[in-house]
Amino acid sequence: MPDLLCRPFGTHGKVHQITPQAAGWRYVGFSLYRLRAGETAAEATGDQEAILVMVEGRARIEAAGQDWGELGDRMDVFEKTPPHCLYVPNGQDWRAEATTDCTIAVCTAPGRGGHPARRIGPDGITLTQRGKGSNTRWINNIAMEAEDWCDSLLVTEVFTPAGNWSSYPSHRHDEDDFPRITYLEETYYHRLNPREGWGIQRVYTDDGSLDEVMAVRDGDVVLVPRGHHPCGAPHGFEMYYLNVMAGPRRAWRFVAAPEVEGVIARDKG
Repeated sequence: MPDLLCRPFGTHGKVHQITPQAAGWRYVGFSLYRLRAGETAAEATGDQEAILVMVEGRARIEAAGQDWGELGDRMDVFEKTPPHCLYVPNGQDWRAEATTDCTIAVCTAPGRGGHPARRIGPDGITLTQRGKGSNTRWINNIAMEAEDWCDSLLVTEVFTPAGNWSSYPSHRHDEDDFPRITYLEETYYHRLNPREGWGIQRVYTDDGSLDEVMAVRDGDVVLVPRGHHPCGAPHGFEMYYLNVMAGPRRAWRFVAAPEVEGVIARDKG
């Protein structure tokens, strides 16, 4: 199995490129560009659909034969404002020219060509709370199951306060048995505030055949091919991550880890 922890391979230009082939799975792709003002990035989608997420900064974007103008107004991801994003279907191309220093995430999964290109957010994306107590985190849903304008992708942002847990109680989505559970591969693009901080992510299966605990740093990506995948932000370090999920069915159904069933019951009580 490929390493689950992917460090950026540079500080400038394309710094992540995770393909299904490299990850050893079938659906999710993820790449990340860090551009200086005036620099460009461009790709053809091929047989994949894509959601471009303006993580930070601004860029002029052309895609699918249209000029979408300047996208982005969040200069620091920890402003927690809704992101500007763009959906690009398969069989198209896109080009971005940075108008400020910027970070652009490219989330990909198989496309069928059933949807036109479209702008996503910031309107219609609202920061919402999930969990309670030390399990509280804040969500910007970009393209979850309720949205019907893409073929495969499920994409969301999560902000975890310092000292809290996230993607918790532990859960998995690694079987194709709808409606009980769905098979979804997943990537986590992590950011930390301050940038010198660190967080923890564990990826593990019930039988222990996979059990990795990783110290994640600002800019790292974690692959979740199967199993449970909670993460924690130590006191003093705020955590952000951008999730990309995809599988044979565009639905998010999961099963909790046996050891957290009591936690879930107490939370409901």
